[in-house]
Amino acid sequence: MRDTLTHLAAAATAGAIEVLARLVTAVRADWDGVEPVPGRRVYYANHCSNGDFVLIWTILPHRLRRDVRPVAGADYWLSSPLKRFIGRHVFNAVLIDRTGTGPRKAPVEQMAEALDRGSSLILFPEGTRNLTERPLLNFKSGLYHLALARPEVDLVPVWIENLNRVMPKGEIVPIPLLCRVRLGAPVRLTPSEGKDAFLSRSREALLALAPETASTSKTPA
Repeated sequence: MRDTLTHLAAAATAGAIEVLARLVTAVRADWDGVEPVPGRRVYYANHCSNGDFVLIWTILPHRLRRDVRPVAGADYWLSSPLKRFIGRHVFNAVLIDRTGTGPRKAPVEQMAEALDRGSSLILFPEGTRNLTERPLLNFKSGLYHLALARPEVDLVPVWIENLNRVMPKGEIVPIPLLCRVRLGAPVRLTPSEGKDAFLSRSREALLALAPETASTSKTPA
């Protein structure tokens, strides 16, 4: 009975989050070089707001959404009962220990196991929110190691536009503003491709989806 109530509460919460996200952002998706079809994928995106993965989750068709899991910090999503409920039961997040005090399973191993179970992932390869003037921070090595571990999985670049202006750092009440999520052609690790070359190529594939003003103002990696 308790499991049933938890499931119903999670479904109702997910529906409320989707409605709120659409009301505040009027988000639209541009599928540019990729189609919303079933299959394991890693959606990797720029990261400027705590709501980034919610917007990606919102624009996915329901038939894909139920198998998509965001990769997120356990220290944040387990810090209160409400966050724990949302992280575990609403979004079924892959929770990564960033403090060194939790289970010692490697993050890449956790993500690879989720892919092996048929899930897709939402990942932010910058590793932290970008609060600088640069359009995109340098990528951490996790995306490369995941691509090396599961080279058959498509890595789909996703550019999120305007969400950092909807939820500026430190603000509680969102500011209604049109947002766009643009998804590009998948990237895969090629044979004998080194870490630096792959990270540079996957980063450039993401930057190519940015608006003109962001892409033309980029600084060297």
